[in-house]
Amino acid sequence: MKVAERVAVIGAGAMGEAFIRGLLRGGFVNREQLVATDKSNERRAHVEQSYGILVTLDNAEALRTADTAVVAVKPQNIVEALRELAPAVEPQRHLIISIAAGVPTSTIERRLPPGTPVVRAMPNIAALVGQAATALCKGTFAQDAHLQRALGIFEAIGRAVVVGEALMDAVTGLSGSGPAYAYLMIEALADGGVAAGLSREAAMFLAAQTLAGAARMVLDTGRHPAELRNWVTSPAGTTAAGLTVLESRGVRGALMEAVLAGTRRSRELGEAGLQHPAASGSGGA
Repeated sequence: MKVAERVAVIGAGAMGEAFIRGLLRGGFVNREQLVATDKSNERRAHVEQSYGILVTLDNAEALRTADTAVVAVKPQNIVEALRELAPAVEPQRHLIISIAAGVPTSTIERRLPPGTPVVRAMPNIAALVGQAATALCKGTFAQDAHLQRALGIFEAIGRAVVVGEALMDAVTGLSGSGPAYAYLMIEALADGGVAAGLSREAAMFLAAQTLAGAARMVLDTGRHPAELRNWVTSPAGTTAAGLTVLESRGVRGALMEAVLAGTRRSRELGEAGLQHPAASGSGGA
């Protein structure tokens, strides 16, 4: 399944490169259907040599050969990128997809020709390994067909869901920042394993694979996490003992508060304007 006749990736940094790798690996486009841009001579050379695609300095030139543009620049650079893209945008032809955190679709639309379809997306850092969790929302002029095209692109680097734009700050607080919480849990579990006598290497592997496997079970079975947790928890067993400690220490509530705090902070940064230091094209939040 191909997502478009031609895709332009505007900004070939870490996240942009993840899109390029995912689209090619999944067969959504071939090398001749993909073009990328970047301001860095080093990045352009790296991407061109690594993937055999056309890479240019000129954003407008790249868009003129494409149907869809994934704007994967840092939020503080999006105004400049849109200014360069605007002269080449044809609203009846092009779809503009932005991954700039905190930048609403209305802000993007105002800097492009009237009627330009815009889709906003929030992928996370796991895009770098093809396992991103992404939320998308469409702007004023985007139709369902545009949304489906965007979904195809983001499913090349992981899994995606559609939400209302008003919920994008909550997405940032949950899946945007969530990998950091998972890394903290992996680190803590591994430290516990080391304290119990395991080698650091074995403990880190077991902790990371345990979280990865648990997440896959939730996604693949569609069952509620509480039901899956009950499968593991025998009466008066080892898991029950451990869960008692976690509940007594307020781990569940702390994670919920972390998501809400991230949501509030995302909203604050968004309201402060486009100088958004919290997220970048590499998937930080």
